[in-house]
Amino acid sequence: MLTTANIVNKTGYDSLDLKFTTGTAAAGAVTENSLAGQITTEALTTAAAGEYTLTITNSLITANSVVIASVGQGTSTAGTPGIGGVTPAAGSLVITVTNLHSANAFNGTLKINFAVIG
Repeated sequence: MLTTANIVNKTGYDSLDLKFTTGTAAAGAVTENSLAGQITTEALTTAAAGEYTLTITNSLITANSVVIASVGQGTSTAGTPGIGGVTPAAGSLVITVTNLHSANAFNGTLKINFAVIG
């Protein structure tokens, strides 16, 4: 698990201590002003082949940010979550999670990880 790292990149974050933070979403939104974090969603019932959209308000993200994301089961024991899209904007990030399962809906929380790498 990432806890603290020292990064140097070309976006102006020279030798910035990268803190891994956590947050909990409510109604598909959360504020998390860090370069890396893990968000626990609210309890979801997204149907098979459906999508859940998470909006992260984050003052460190720009429209040109390079962001990676991953998703896994939190308390949900059904459905198959996958990242459907990652869209940075000035001051925010939208992550779309697709339920890839052919029949089962999500039945609990998911864990969504993100990191701004450029």
